[in-house]
Parts: sequence; C-alpha cells; structure tokens
Amino acid sequence: MPEWIEPVARYILLEGLPGTLRVSAIAVVGSALIGVVFGTLMTIRFLPLRSLIRLYIEVFRGLPILVTVFIVYFGLPSAAPSLEFGPLTAASIALVLWGSAQVAEATRGAVQSIPNEQHEASSALGFGWVGRHRFVILPQALRRLLPPFVSLLVNIIQNSTLAQVIGGLEILEAGERQNERLSAIPPIGLGEIHAFEIFAGVAVLFFLLSFPLTRLAAYLEKRLA
Repeated sequence: MPEWIEPVARYILLEGLPGTLRVSAIAVVGSALIGVVFGTLMTIRFLPLRSLIRLYIEVFRGLPILVTVFIVYFGLPSAAPSLEFGPLTAASIALVLWGSAQVAEATRGAVQSIPNEQHEASSALGFGWVGRHRFVILPQALRRLLPPFVSLLVNIIQNSTLAQVIGGLEILEAGERQNERLSAIPPIGLGEIHAFEIFAGVAVLFFLLSFPLTRLAAYLEKRLA
C-alpha cells in the first residue's frame, strides 16, 4: 500500500468525518423539532399564522441551499455583526432552515391524513387541541413520517458538503486539502497528483454513510405501508 494513503485516510476520518457528522446531527435535530411544530400548526384554522408558516416553507424550499448558506454565512454578519457564525455552524443553520421546511410540509400532510374520527374521538375523551395532537394525532402521523424523514437524513448528509464552499472542514474539504497537500511542489509536498484516488475514497465514504439509510427508508416505507 502506498505510504501516502494512510495519513490521507486518517486525516479524512479524524478531521473531516466529525465535521460532517456534526453538521448532519444539528441539521436533523433542528429540522425535526422545527418542522414537526410548524407542520402541525399548519393544520389550525388561524389564517395569519398559517400564512406566515407557509411563507417560511415556500421560501426555504424554493431557495437553493447554497444561497441559504451564503445568506447565513455572509449576509447575516453584514446586517448584524453579532450574528457571525463559523463555516460548519452556518452550514448547519442553513440545512436546518431547508430541512425544517421539508419536514413541516411532510408533517402537515401526515397530520391531515389522520381520519377525522380520530380527532372526534379524542375530543370526546376530553382532550383539547394540544392534548389531542400530542397523545393521539402526532404519534400516528410520526409513524407515517419515518420513511421520508430517513430519506431527508440522507439528503442532509450529502448536502453537508456545501460547508466546503465556505471553508468548513468536513469530508469533502478534508479530501480537497489532502489532494492539495500531495500535489504541492516539493519540498512542500510530494509533487504527486492523487485526485482520483482521494475523491473516489470520499465518494465511497459517503456511499457507506448513505446506502444503509436509503435501504432503511425503503424498508420502513414497505413495512409501514
């Protein structure tokens, strides 16, 4: 095995992979929390609130995620200097905005798919709106949300590479840095080009992260149908 492979692989796994996992974890948790709340509120009859949430959903579903990353990383600090974020944090926030819009729309559909009889039965048992949704409607809706939510996790992992555009150290950026190091002119680097091998390894790593999740989403969709 060539000597350069081990340090490159170690750097990508120890430096790049944690960044990808951090961005993905923050984005998934934030998307779930905000999206489920917004999606549930989309089913109430109070039109002004529904309109605001609909605007939020349409804006962040319609914007390219890279544009949202630039808005968070470059735009917010220029408007308010206190809102300055690091590259990974900015990418996480952008993915939360995008992911929560996806989850909100899916939650709205899942909640509205629950038969009216469930609402009426829970009301007859004395549940108010909050209790009815917390104990009766949402548990059934979340079951239907599992397959699309796992698919969203795959998309978030793949889109975490957008942090590389603003200098965030994740898997793709780690591969890029090692490629530049190896191809630098001696004595700074080895003067060798290994771009194909490095980025093929990056692709394999993303595949290993994504493939089990895509199979899980397909299994859940079939299982819960």
